[in-house]
Amino acid sequence: MIPQVRKLENYSKSTIWVGENLFQNLSKYLDKDFSNCHFITDANVYAYYQDLFPQKNVIVIPAGEASKSFTIIEKIIGELVANNADRHSFLVGVGGGVVCDIAGFVASIYMRGIDFGYVSTTLLSQVDASTGGKTGVNFRNIKNLIGTFNQPQFVLCDVSMLSTLPFKEYQCGLVEAIKHSIISDAQLFEFIASNLYQILNLEVDVTTELIYKSISIKAEIVNEDEFERSSRKKLNLGHTYGHAVESLTGISHGEAVAQGLIFDVKLSHHLGRCDSTTADRIMNILSKLDLSLNNSCTREEILKLMKNDKKKKSASVDYIFIRKIGQCEIENIPFEVLDDFMKIAP
Repeated sequence: MIPQVRKLENYSKSTIWVGENLFQNLSKYLDKDFSNCHFITDANVYAYYQDLFPQKNVIVIPAGEASKSFTIIEKIIGELVANNADRHSFLVGVGGGVVCDIAGFVASIYMRGIDFGYVSTTLLSQVDASTGGKTGVNFRNIKNLIGTFNQPQFVLCDVSMLSTLPFKEYQCGLVEAIKHSIISDAQLFEFIASNLYQILNLEVDVTTELIYKSISIKAEIVNEDEFERSSRKKLNLGHTYGHAVESLTGISHGEAVAQGLIFDVKLSHHLGRCDSTTADRIMNILSKLDLSLNNSCTREEILKLMKNDKKKKSASVDYIFIRKIGQCEIENIPFEVLDDFMKIAP
């Protein structure tokens, strides 16, 4: 019996399990011959869990955002060919958001598509990146410019693997859960605020509940709008500004999204979309995380990259505004509105 395991009930695209020791029991979740599985992971995960991987068909890539490149994609495909992977092979990505993005992308293009699944090892990936079917690589300093929508057969969110995460990276994952609560679940926001100490101390029951609740929010949105034509755009709250900062500074995704959330809170309040109480509550919970919430990027640098956002429409962009905790709205605004605000933003 695998302890502390819950199956997500509201998602129609993939089977998602949240619990402990799922990677150790991976074979239970595979429909195919385990000997025809091929694994992609990064050097950090492999260093901790090498003994849990099979003795062959394991492709190890460097850890970090820089691996989301065509150079790494070519390396992986070369190793798959060398390992005799065919259309009947199954690809398993074991890692955080970078590994999931890469594994899903490779699975979508190798031999025109093979089946795949994820073992998600970071909080950021478990609450967000592993669910929803987005894959991609970066191009010329632009985040996720090239990619596909490709749904894994399964996602295993192994809570026990979070214990090896650097604390800063764990907090970065919490930012995405906070984002989900702001978008559509005020009760989850209250749950995080009330249990912040337990969550930051990785108390298993509370953390498992956090992950389950957060994924449920994303699953409901993706069920409604898989290909990001309408409501799924709300999941980009904090990301239009955050992706630009991430590309310019090289800080972690979670820190960049935290900065993006702060920018979006201030912009929403400045334009009268939300009141000061809402803004203060969001700013307060983010301030309790030990993350860098400032950067030295210029307005011109940030705006230039924001204009590469995938939600842009010529001289405007579909932007996500906060109305209140649990309610956000998409509104198309000219880039000059963002520019004018950045000229006066504190």
